[in-house]
Amino acid sequence: MAKHRFSRRTFLRGVGVSMALPWMESKSVWGDETKPAEPGSQAPIRFGVLFSGNGFHSKEWWARGEGAGMELGQVVQPLADFRTKLNFIQGLYNEEALKGNIHSSQTGNLLSGAPLLPGGEIRSGTSIDQVISQRYGTSTKVPSLVLGCEKSNPSVHKNYSMIYSSHISWTSPTTPTPLELYPSLAFDRLFREESQHGDESVLDAVLDEAKSFRGKISSLDRRKLDEYLDSVRDVEQRLERAGQAGELQGWRPTIDKPNIPRPDDGIPQNIADHMRLMADIMVLGFQTDTTRVCTLKLNNDHSSLRFPHLGVDYMIHHLLSHSDTADWLKVNQFFIEQFAYIARKLDGIQEGERTALDNSMLMYCSSMLTGGHDATKLPVLLVGTGGGQIQAGRVLNYLDKPNRKMCSLFLSLMDKVGIRLPSFGDSNERLAEV
Repeated sequence: MAKHRFSRRTFLRGVGVSMALPWMESKSVWGDETKPAEPGSQAPIRFGVLFSGNGFHSKEWWARGEGAGMELGQVVQPLADFRTKLNFIQGLYNEEALKGNIHSSQTGNLLSGAPLLPGGEIRSGTSIDQVISQRYGTSTKVPSLVLGCEKSNPSVHKNYSMIYSSHISWTSPTTPTPLELYPSLAFDRLFREESQHGDESVLDAVLDEAKSFRGKISSLDRRKLDEYLDSVRDVEQRLERAGQAGELQGWRPTIDKPNIPRPDDGIPQNIADHMRLMADIMVLGFQTDTTRVCTLKLNNDHSSLRFPHLGVDYMIHHLLSHSDTADWLKVNQFFIEQFAYIARKLDGIQEGERTALDNSMLMYCSSMLTGGHDATKLPVLLVGTGGGQIQAGRVLNYLDKPNRKMCSLFLSLMDKVGIRLPSFGDSNERLAEV
């Protein structure tokens, strides 16, 4: 058998299926044991980011207290039902974002903490969502979903490219991740398949290759292979019986097909409809385990969106942000309502003892606290507990703490999905209490 050559890890492959084989004496080497397997009985952790530009109403972005008794400012009031699952985080910042003191220079590195090239050139840093996507999201059909509701702006403003204002997700330092603005195309990316094999037995799918493989191994390994395949069949049959009996036997997505129709082609003219469709697609991606990483950019920094459905159609978003008017508050609440909508839908999806929201880390952020370009104290909301790993129902203020780097929060969040880096962006330490 020494003449047979095997790959470092051997798989039986079928249509849409690959099944790793156990160690066998006939094989010279096997497997990479450095990475522990993800427990099949646990739902995966999802990471989602929502962003809106230009900050918030300076007098109504606040929270006090803890748990169900937490008091919320009017901007955050739409999240009142989620106070026990919310962390209101204040005082964090990115050092590099303070250099340009303009929208672009404060947004392009929001999720990376990287220095930005001025002069109309493009260079930032790989963002946290894409780091997670490249290491954790590869087990799903779509490693990451990057959605937007306002077109990218290619111009230059005060020596910085407006590409920075238009993108928070970066695949590499020189590559902003393309925004998907069309709900129909985002839907297709999640669910359009040439064929569906979800109901086919894994074992049936690999039987042909198993027969071929069986002739290339020793007699002892053939018995081991037969025992292994019999055990797979037994597990499949028990799972099928458990499903018929309504029992929970290991985690499975709560749905395997979309439960909403495919959106119409084009971009909705009503911004409320556009945002709601993108929110639904984000939830669907998580619920079906088609993706575990999603960013939704509700608008650009230095945004030109208008809000006629709110009765606020006399001024664009960017100009509204320059004063604390009642209309600015109304727009702020509209954005946070999108976040609350996603949280509510995920919280209604039961996954064993937890909900899909409990098994998520949803972050809402902006690149400045207020429309006055204050990036020394970034507004951050975190909803969900990352599968029970994050204590919630708290107001966390880091303004007077020695470590208040935004990238320290990112290091802590990446730990929750098994990505432990020595440093990220401008930080090499985790954020206390997260």
